[in-house]
Amino acid sequence: MTGATPVRVVLADDEAMIRAGVRAILATDPGIEVVAEAGDGHAAVELVRAHRPRVALLDIRMPRLDGLAAAAEIRRVVPDTATIMLTTFGEDDHVARALGHGASGFLLKAGDPRELIAGVHAVADGGAYLSPRVARRVIELGAGRLARRPAARDRTAGLTEREREVLALVGAGLSNAEIARRLHLVEGTVKSYLTSIFTRLDVRNRVQAAILAYEAGLVDG
Repeated sequence: MTGATPVRVVLADDEAMIRAGVRAILATDPGIEVVAEAGDGHAAVELVRAHRPRVALLDIRMPRLDGLAAAAEIRRVVPDTATIMLTTFGEDDHVARALGHGASGFLLKAGDPRELIAGVHAVADGGAYLSPRVARRVIELGAGRLARRPAARDRTAGLTEREREVLALVGAGLSNAEIARRLHLVEGTVKSYLTSIFTRLDVRNRVQAAILAYEAGLVDG
């Protein structure tokens, strides 16, 4: 990221110690800059309005306006700001609901710090990022992973081998640029593959595609 403009982030969590910890982790990467912090969802929306960051990191449980409602409002008023939800294992239902609010990432508060940095960069680059453990928990909701796998495999069976490779890397949280490098393609070709994949699988965004990749067993872990 040397010489590049840092990814500007607004961080929102009602626990000051959590905010301090997240900020400290992000500060280890010179390619990320936390421009403002909020202690509730309403303040987070206002700070996003004011600072127009590339990414908003939102705790799901916050006073005045929770992270889900804040994500929906940010999507409405500042659509260029991508949102990442910070969650815990005890909030499975909230994670599932957040899918419908356009969130681009899901990270565990107690997860690997490297996932936090990777998630911010992936989402800033137009990708999606799910902490592997969060993805597995989301998949296991409802009927459960094993019950969902046959249907997911049926949905992905019509994809070409290259499309399946691209979908697996989306599931692993890679951005378009990272997928292009991994598969030795140009980024425009990756975008074309994704357009085809989304249409053929009838998914709306990268998060839904990533979860389907997990359900179909295309992603290790």
